[in-house]
Formats: sequence, structure tokens, C-alpha cells
Amino acid sequence: MNHVRGAIDGIGSQVRALMPQMLAELDALVRIPSVATEGFPPEPLFEAHDLLVGWLEGLGADHVDRLEIEGKTAPVIIARFDGPVGAPTVLFYTHYDVVPAGELEAWETPPFEPVERDGAIYGRGTADSKANIVSILGALRVLDGRLPVTVKVVFEGQEEFGSPFDFYPPKDPERFASDAMVIADVGSVRPGVPTLTVALRGSASVAVELRTLAADKHSGNYGGAAPDARLALLRAIASLHDEAGDVAVEGLRREPWTGATYTDEEFRALAEAVDGVPFQGTGDLGSRLWSGPAITLIGFDAPPVEAPMNAVAGYARALLNVRVHPEQSAAEAQAAVVRHLEAQRPFGQRLTVTPGEVGDGFAAGLEGPAADGAKAALAAAWGQETQMMASGGSIPLVMALDAAVPKAEKLLFGATDGYSNIHGPNERVLIDELERTTVAKAMFLQEFAARWAAR
Repeated sequence: MNHVRGAIDGIGSQVRALMPQMLAELDALVRIPSVATEGFPPEPLFEAHDLLVGWLEGLGADHVDRLEIEGKTAPVIIARFDGPVGAPTVLFYTHYDVVPAGELEAWETPPFEPVERDGAIYGRGTADSKANIVSILGALRVLDGRLPVTVKVVFEGQEEFGSPFDFYPPKDPERFASDAMVIADVGSVRPGVPTLTVALRGSASVAVELRTLAADKHSGNYGGAAPDARLALLRAIASLHDEAGDVAVEGLRREPWTGATYTDEEFRALAEAVDGVPFQGTGDLGSRLWSGPAITLIGFDAPPVEAPMNAVAGYARALLNVRVHPEQSAAEAQAAVVRHLEAQRPFGQRLTVTPGEVGDGFAAGLEGPAADGAKAALAAAWGQETQMMASGGSIPLVMALDAAVPKAEKLLFGATDGYSNIHGPNERVLIDELERTTVAKAMFLQEFAARWAAR
């Protein structure tokens, strides 16, 4: 452990000295409203792209490539920093686009005018994922001229709203060839706890609809006998869960979660659950959130309460999102939900069920030199044992990278702790988490190189 202690002391002091520059870079990035979706101007995306290319070139990148994909708004930046001959290659990935600010009145300060408050930087994109960009650059700066590995950096500009890049890596695997990948779009389970994200749930979409009448009919004249499509569809959707709220579809995989997780109190605060309202489902939180299925009703056609209609509905339609165990095929899980719904006969009616998009989950291997190096680096940076966590959300690019370079170890860690409020108002990154993440990334490169050489 002595070499680890010495390494952490040296890297830690260097990162601390770099923090003013890193915070200035974060400030500059957050001030660019780089939203990559319809209705927002593309110019800020290209401004962020050009700024990052300039920084990478200033760091001495041996090559910086601009990858343009048909149907993609912003170019993907791919830079390479050559290490010693025969050394392994590490690929870092994150993104420079952000979601829109949302309701401005919910922000305490303007979303694209970052401010420091109580040890944190507030602003849209601070945590998701511009702090992770800054930490990657910081780690490279710390090891300037003495990189123990070759490093590839991939910064994407259209991650948040469905990107063609999600399907690109398997078509061009050599571009992403590496021995280890660090996907820096995640963070710690809670501030101060070093965390590796080791699994991601898969996702599937299922649409369901029902036609019972040629047109809606007056509820006074027809209600009670005319088949109400909306009520029938709701009855079928209700069959997806049991009385406790657990998923009741046969064939969906669920297992107890054994890694780090939230306490009930933490989760209640993070979910902003109303006081006194019980959680849905039974069992440990981790299996409900990460190693088990979830089915959410994300769309339902109906008149709003503010504009009701006294009519029996002749047609109803709903859209379901299915979250899938990390190691279960998303298509297999989707088929199970389709079978379940097709077997329902609410009030004698037959449903039309249509499968939509699917994306498999991911479960990381934790026995290789990169995983060992990451656990050691994170533990040293935070001064305590590294915890293993999963994510209920999908990162489609992880699966694409796994398909393109299956032998590379995939590691997920970063500066975005569980309280960062990503995609919500008052998003923030803790300065301490940013600093420790930068230390961990720099130290990981050294720890991985040493373990690779000693294999």
C-alpha cells in the first residue's frame, strides 16, 4: 500500500493546485447552453465542441478527430494521447450536451450562469456531464508528459435525446479499440462514498390500444352497456402489478441486490415522496431499482380533467416503459410483457399490443486489471472502500461499446453523486467530488498500467 499512499499524495496535491483552472473551465462550459434537441439553436453545441477541441489540442493530443454521423447534430470529438509502446489503451467517454433548463422559476439562480454556493457549483450541465469532462482533462493535465497508457477521449454532443452515435461503434470497432473504458456519466451513491457503477438495467417500449366503438358516445345515453375502451385498457394495465405494487408479469428476472444502495430515508428525499406515502413494491430497494423489473405507464390518451367530456371512450391508447434486469435480454422481457397483455380480456375485450424499441442492459466484469485498478484508485481518492452500485437508467452507448470491443473492461465512475439533481432544477456538482474524481481518474491510469504489466 505504500506506493498507493505516495501516489495519492502526489496526485492529490497536483489536482488541488489545478482546481482554480478546472473550475474556470467548468464555468466556461456551463455558460454554453448546449442543448441538442429540436427547438434549440445548434450554434451553442458547436461552440462547446470548438472549445473542447481547443483544450484537447492545448493539452498536446497526438490526434483530434471530428466524427460526423448522418442524422447527428453535433460532431463527436475523438482525441488520442499516445503512451509508451506496448502499454494498454484506456478510452474515456462522456458528453457535452445538456437537457433544457425546464421551468426557470424553479431555479434559485439562472441555469446557464454557474454560481458557487456551499461547496457546490450550480447550473445546468454541471453534473451531467460537464464536470466529468473537466475531470478527464484534469487527469490528463496531471500526467502531462508521463502518461503510463495510451488514452482515447470521446466527447459526444447529442447524448441526451437519442443519438445515432448509440449505434455507431459496432460499425467502426477499430476507432474504439481499447483495453479498458471509463464511461464518466455517473458518480457516487452519495457524497463522500467512492462508487463503481457495475450494472445498468435494460429498457423496452410496449404500446397497447383498444377500439370498442366507431366513435365516442354520450355517457348518459350509452354508459353502462357501451364498452368503454379507456376503462378496459386501465383494467388491463392494472394487471401488470400485484396488490403490493410488485411487477406481476411471468418471465421477468429479479434478484436481490447485494451492493451499495440508498437508505429508505435517502430514497424518500431523492424521490421527493409525499410524507406518509409508502413505496411501491416489496423487498430491498436495490432489487426494485436495479436488479429487478419495473413497468411504468409513461403515456395515456385521455381528456384532461380541466376539459372533460361526458362520453364513453371508443378508443384508448397507452405507452409503457419496461426496465429490465441487467443480464436479461430486453427483447425477451418485452415479449413477456406483450404475452401478458395479449392474454388479458378486460370486460371481454381483446387488446392490440405492439412492441417498440429495446435496449439491453449491462453487467460489468469485476475481476480484471482495470477493475482492480479502479477500485484501488477510487478507494485511495476518497479514503475508504469502494462501493458497487447499479443504475436503473440505461446508457445505450455502453452496450454499443461493449458490442464493438467486447474484450475491453468497462468501468463507470465519475463526479455525479446521487444528490446532483441531474435533469432537474438547481443541478449541482460538489467541488470536493470533482476534485476526488479527478484524482481517481489520474491514479486509475497508473494503477491499471501497473496491473497490466504485472499480469
